[in-house]
Amino acid sequence: MYFGVDYHPEQWVFPFAGTAKDPEAQWELDAELMLKAGVNVVRVGEFTWGLCEPEEGKYDFTWLERFMDIMGKSGIQVVLATPTAAPPIWLTKKHPEILPVDERGLTKHEGTRRAVCLNSDVYWKYCKALVEAMAKALGPHPQLVAWQIDNSLGGNFTEAAFNEDTRRDWHFWLEEKYKTIERLNNNLGLRHWGQVVTAWNQVPMPMAAPTIHNPALVLNWCRFCSDTIVQFVKMQAAILREATPHCPVTTNLRPLVHRFDHFDLAEALDFVSVESTAAIKAKPADQACDIDMLRSLKKTGIRSPDGETGFWVIEQKAGNVSWQDVNPIVRPGVLRMFSYQLVSRGATAILFFRWRQPRFGTEKFHGAVLPHNTAAESRTFREIAQIGEEMKMLAPLLKDTQVQAEVCILYSPDSDWVLQQPNQPSKHFNLRQHIQLFYTALHDRNISVDFARPSEDLSKYKVVIAPSLHLLSSSEADLLKLFVQNGGTLLGTFNSGLVDQHNLAPTTGYPHNLTDLFGLEVQEFDTLPEGEENHLTFKGAFPTSHLHSARIWCDIIEPKACQVLATYAKDFYAGKPAMTMNPFGLGRAIYLGTQSNQHFYTDLVTWLRQMCGLHPLLKVPEHVQVSMREKDGTKVYFLLNHQNSQVRLQFYKPMHDYLTGNTFTGNYDLPPHGVLIIDEHTEPRHPTETAAAEAGAQA
Repeated sequence: MYFGVDYHPEQWVFPFAGTAKDPEAQWELDAELMLKAGVNVVRVGEFTWGLCEPEEGKYDFTWLERFMDIMGKSGIQVVLATPTAAPPIWLTKKHPEILPVDERGLTKHEGTRRAVCLNSDVYWKYCKALVEAMAKALGPHPQLVAWQIDNSLGGNFTEAAFNEDTRRDWHFWLEEKYKTIERLNNNLGLRHWGQVVTAWNQVPMPMAAPTIHNPALVLNWCRFCSDTIVQFVKMQAAILREATPHCPVTTNLRPLVHRFDHFDLAEALDFVSVESTAAIKAKPADQACDIDMLRSLKKTGIRSPDGETGFWVIEQKAGNVSWQDVNPIVRPGVLRMFSYQLVSRGATAILFFRWRQPRFGTEKFHGAVLPHNTAAESRTFREIAQIGEEMKMLAPLLKDTQVQAEVCILYSPDSDWVLQQPNQPSKHFNLRQHIQLFYTALHDRNISVDFARPSEDLSKYKVVIAPSLHLLSSSEADLLKLFVQNGGTLLGTFNSGLVDQHNLAPTTGYPHNLTDLFGLEVQEFDTLPEGEENHLTFKGAFPTSHLHSARIWCDIIEPKACQVLATYAKDFYAGKPAMTMNPFGLGRAIYLGTQSNQHFYTDLVTWLRQMCGLHPLLKVPEHVQVSMREKDGTKVYFLLNHQNSQVRLQFYKPMHDYLTGNTFTGNYDLPPHGVLIIDEHTEPRHPTETAAAEAGAQA
């Protein structure tokens, strides 16, 4: 298992470190400390273009080679990042046309990272030359285990640029997609406000205008910008794979916060690497949701340096961040706990950002493994060194284990992009928050979850939850029907199927192409002002632990063949269905026409568990998070205490604690932010050991 740090050797040379006689002396000292912390891999290079090519065509990779040699002496591997995210000043001065233009037509200037237009032919030309030269110079180095392409693509609101090169590519993209002007006009609905065009070059980019642009045009713009980012990654990946076929490629991703299709981008990579913001996430379920989203981006065809099929955490914050209004430090034990949360959900490598607090630049006070005072070992260093020792011990146990899920939550980038546009039925609706309600209820019942696009094969799941698939194509609808037809349980919600793949509203009723699946039709929908709510009245065997509200959105449903599970309690649609279930083929389709409180989703998961045979991992007290990785009958459980106080667990079978090597039964006190890793085998590990297959934990 890889365990490492993100290092910036270019920042630790004389006069900032080392001596005039030995300007790079700090690198060897750092290598010694890295070994002490259990580090076996470092990531370097992501913002070094200006150092690797100080003048046009004059490349210097010798300093990186020297650094990699030092890592080699210590047995530390290297992930090398292509430094295309930060073009040198000389390039932007010579070719100011690569600088991005914003939606108001104003140029964003040089002097920072990401000051580029990804549609610029000039920028692509220089990127190709740089990546080819870097691959030729450093690709053969024995320490190289993987490439990272660029850095934080789409970050700093750079998913789109409005340059003339972009306009040209935009028109080519539209022509390739629609083939004829007539089809373009019809599918985008350009008759609205008389915006029909007679030539491809007349189609505007959605720049600042007196009012909002045509929503279908804006959706296509989002798709085009996403495709641009993906093609940029594919361009670099092709160069790197040709030069170093033995080295897989990746890039660092954040949890679907940047506006491009992360699933598409993951297909262009050999393995997924992510940035973790655990240090600033208050709720463990929120952080777990981010991890599971990112893990789910690439489920097949994974080729990682260690041959594992999980994902890498290439930036785990080693402490506080530096870009919030207030940046509190991470409390003792919390970093270790969140690192195990990542491992428990499928991570096969963790690299901490960053190794040292820099003495200059915008991240001077960003948390790091080592502080500015390099003479002392920090509290964070000691905690990470502890994790490093534990990871060495756990590596054989975790090898080839995977996270298996019975439940899948669907996420559609197209739907998300449409819902972020203005003039939606309710500005109070938030897709990410809606997804989180379902996820938190599953998480708190220790039920593992995958994420997927509606276009994926869903056959391996027992339950699929489809929160607000606002945009739904006919092919996606057919796949959902196939899933239910073959025996699956689908839970759909309000704000689904309101438009087709062209962002056009249907004439066949809501939800589009799914009225037969759910056995109903949504005749109207009432969006409620903030602070107002309706209430739900339940029928049948649905369990209720609280009174449940209907908030934000209420579908007014006309049942056709479905069973009514809950109705609204007031207003002119009192008594109308709010929740239904319809048999379809061998399965069932449940429809939820409103959004409720978190307690409702907890009750919903309890009901689904009973009805669909979902298996929670372990029964534990509240605030103890359980995850599991398994392989060939071996199940490894991770129990994490997210509280500041001790929690008592009770085990009725002997359990093996892999961090201490002890076997225990009965009461176990999990300390504040504590971690417990226990295993379950179908057969005893040793004749003297007791099988843990029937083990359980209880509050």
